[in-house]
Amino acid sequence: MTTHISRDELKAAIDAGTVTVVDALGGQYYAQQHLPGAIALVEGEVAGRAAELLPDRDAAIVAYCSNPACSNSEAVARRLVALGYTNVRTYREGIQDWVEAGLPVETSVSA
Repeated sequence: MTTHISRDELKAAIDAGTVTVVDALGGQYYAQQHLPGAIALVEGEVAGRAAELLPDRDAAIVAYCSNPACSNSEAVARRLVALGYTNVRTYREGIQDWVEAGLPVETSVSA
């Protein structure tokens, strides 16, 4: 199991530009809304895309999905750790918590 990060810690890291945020939902969920600056990376793509998307294996990475009932972020985090990433955490509360706190999200949906 990976280490968790709180909403406040994650917001501070995003604001400071010291973390890479990984959306473990991907697809239309990512397109609808995602945390600021997040990249989409689902479990099935980790082995094939991690080196390209996350070249620094020592960089701070936080994976998230929808809420505590969703296991996607933990699955992605475990795969990253297995590939040698050393600073991977999960935002267990997910985007639902982020949105309910009134924090900004980005979208990839064109109007």
